[in-house]
Amino acid sequence: MKRNNWWLAVGLVIFGLSLTGCKIVARVQADEHPAEVTKIEGSEFSRVSLTEKAIERIALETDFVREQQLPRSTTRQAVVPYSSLIYGPKGETWVYTSPQARTFVRHKVEVDYIQGDIAVLKSGPAVGTTVVSVAAAELYGTELKVGH
Repeated sequence: MKRNNWWLAVGLVIFGLSLTGCKIVARVQADEHPAEVTKIEGSEFSRVSLTEKAIERIALETDFVREQQLPRSTTRQAVVPYSSLIYGPKGETWVYTSPQARTFVRHKVEVDYIQGDIAVLKSGPAVGTTVVSVAAAELYGTELKVGH
């Protein structure tokens, strides 16, 4: 009888370890997809959603579209950090907005001029809109699946 209990105990240990292994494999698989790219219906654009870990890895930072009066200007203009700009292959200019936490959408902008580390916009997202200021290039590569 004792011998049967021993085999039962060994079997339960092996079964328990196999379940633990399944959980580890599942966790690794979840970590393999730090970004999800979803096509926005009726649009040429996609929504890029990142995990918190992915945001940490690329050191992503955000700022806002601001209204600012620059030296030698008589009016207040919409500005973004110069680092927010992404240039497409045909010369088009973009920024990534963040409509909700960990979610980013490319938005076309028209730049009036650059002054230092500020880009003055002719057109683009509304003042107050959250824009990516660091790691926009990484989002662009993720959206277009560069390197995949």
